[in-house]
Amino acid sequence: MDAELTTEGQEGRARGAVPAEPLQKGSPSKDALIRKLATPGLSGDMGQCLRVLCDYVGASHHLLARYDLVQEEGLDFVVAADWPFDLVRRLESELATSYSQSTELEKCLSVLQPKYAILPDDAHVPLGISRQYCTVTLNVGRTRLALMLLFPQDYVLSPERLREVGLLAGYALSLSTSKAHKSDRDFDLTDRELECLFWIAEGKTSDEIATILGISRNTINNYITSVMRKTATKTRSEAIAYAVRNNLV
Repeated sequence: MDAELTTEGQEGRARGAVPAEPLQKGSPSKDALIRKLATPGLSGDMGQCLRVLCDYVGASHHLLARYDLVQEEGLDFVVAADWPFDLVRRLESELATSYSQSTELEKCLSVLQPKYAILPDDAHVPLGISRQYCTVTLNVGRTRLALMLLFPQDYVLSPERLREVGLLAGYALSLSTSKAHKSDRDFDLTDRELECLFWIAEGKTSDEIATILGISRNTINNYITSVMRKTATKTRSEAIAYAVRNNLV
């Protein structure tokens, strides 16, 4: 929804509210929607799950991101997306700034609460798509994610349905991670190595992890190096992405 919406939508935004979209005829029931997500979710096809949810909420494009990885270099934070690549790249710095400026309390209170923001003026948006996008944050286990949705211009959003989509996205991702296939290398990771993986996924530095675990910084770096060797990854970001895909953190 953006400044070009109907008068009703503009007034709703001024009051901080978003008018609800009436339930469309032929819209699937919750049970039918869950069944529709089960097969792609169990097979790890989050792209298909998100396309189902986009159809349900009326979104045109989806982007599911690891919110705690947006400050890393590259696009390792992206779990699944059909946004234009240049738009994702342009939004990366905006996400990092937004996340770093939020307190832990704000992050917790924002879970499953739709938030609306405007894309930067220099960001190219597909024809007919609103410059305003919606973000719904969710947690899956220890992982915090953000589902960002683009909508057609003049589309009236339903906050209730957006919250449902956040819950259902978490459900589909939990199916995917719980059934993820693990290689034999996974079982070579020690408890300490898994602890280090967890803390670097939480954004902690080697010094901070050393303080938490009560061991030296060099020992922490040795554990992390060992993790990257066993998982055939080259950076901490790659190791975290590997751990998330294989349900290790």
